[in-house]
Amino acid sequence: MSENKKHTNTVNIAILGASGYTGIEAIRLLANNKNYNIVDVTADSNAGMSVSEIYPHLSGINLPDFKKIEDTNFSKIDAVISCLPHGKTQNILSSLPSDIKICDLSADFRFNDIELYEKVYEKHHEATDLQQEAVYGLTEINRDKIRKSRFIANPGCYPTSALLPLLPLIKGNFVKKGTIVVDSKSGVSGAGRTLKNNLLYGEVSDGFSAYGLISHRHRPEIQSQISAHSSSIYKILFTPHLLPIKRGILSTIYFCINDNSNIESVIKCLKDIYAEEKFVKYSETLPSTNDVRGTNLCKMKAFFDETTNQVVIISVIDNLIKGAAGQAIQNLNLMLGFNETDGLTNFPMFP
Repeated sequence: MSENKKHTNTVNIAILGASGYTGIEAIRLLANNKNYNIVDVTADSNAGMSVSEIYPHLSGINLPDFKKIEDTNFSKIDAVISCLPHGKTQNILSSLPSDIKICDLSADFRFNDIELYEKVYEKHHEATDLQQEAVYGLTEINRDKIRKSRFIANPGCYPTSALLPLLPLIKGNFVKKGTIVVDSKSGVSGAGRTLKNNLLYGEVSDGFSAYGLISHRHRPEIQSQISAHSSSIYKILFTPHLLPIKRGILSTIYFCINDNSNIESVIKCLKDIYAEEKFVKYSETLPSTNDVRGTNLCKMKAFFDETTNQVVIISVIDNLIKGAAGQAIQNLNLMLGFNETDGLTNFPMFP
């Protein structure tokens, strides 16, 4: 795509695996974004159906019907957001024309270490050449690389909530080497739209449970990104929990502070590093998932516990937007030369 086309024409975009929660959020956000023209939406199991048949809240919007991926003419496509499941994307994305900008929301390209990916996801990596192109799409941390890239591996939702507060502090040498605890809670939409007994209303409502203890796949993702930004040794203890809410993530992060640091310097670091950011904010009040619901925002606040000499950080995001579709569009805006905030500057929903 030429520089002229980037700035003067709308971008023809296809959304792959568009019938899930992240795909439908991508459609909703792009439908109000003047930079993009939604040309194709794929959902193999729902091919031939209209978007509004499955999601009536999007009726009245001029959208193409769902189709199979093999029926998409990618020669007419400038950009792709892929919301396909883990392990389903590699051969498909590696076969696309090399001039298409791609943002992949699966975990298939998040690990530079292919052996680590294969160990964590117990799948053979079938697109190692494309992996070499992949840039980890944590926008506020990797903005310069993303702007120059063609292929983005969008971060997981839990890692986004943890890495945005942690990475500036680790790079600033505020965190004592050792164990970092990330205790996270997510709404049920984080598990996707597939029918599962443990996600039924009668199973989730009025309850609160941990899952994926020790073995959750987002732990090595967080660990690998921290290791990539620091020569010091940090170990991540990560525990996710399922909340009886539809959307939102709240992560509580604990770490020992370095002897030459204090809570004031930690807070100053976070405030300074994110002072000009539109989508990451240091909160003066205790942040809640309600504060970011329906937005591309991450809000955080730091505290100090004198008894244990530990910093405690609360970080909140909407898992479907800053944790998925919104961050993908933020990255595409950068890659295509648009204003980074285009189509993403809505206010939180309340109540």
